[in-house]
Amino acid sequence: MQTMRESWTDERLDEFGKRIDERFDEVDRRFNRLENHVDSMQREMSQRFDGTQKDTSQRFDAAQAEMNRRFDAMQQTMATGFEAMNRNMIYGLVGIFGVMITGFVGIATQI
Repeated sequence: MQTMRESWTDERLDEFGKRIDERFDEVDRRFNRLENHVDSMQREMSQRFDGTQKDTSQRFDAAQAEMNRRFDAMQQTMATGFEAMNRNMIYGLVGIFGVMITGFVGIATQI
């Protein structure tokens, strides 16, 4: 094993400082690469999410348009059915009143 030197010379301290600076410069380069990579991933994710959001929005718009079309058709069918039911009720009431008037006229002519 090497024995630890008892004294640091200026030359050794300068070399140590240089090596520390080189190591920190390498750490800075690695962090810069990492930051660039993360930025690139964020841009890519944003683009993908924007595409997904547009696609989802288009699908919901299409589904909503189809639902609106179906509800409009159902409403039209119901309106037609209610109109027919009202017409038949009026015809029935007219028929009932006609029978009642005929009955009253028949009773009145017998008196």
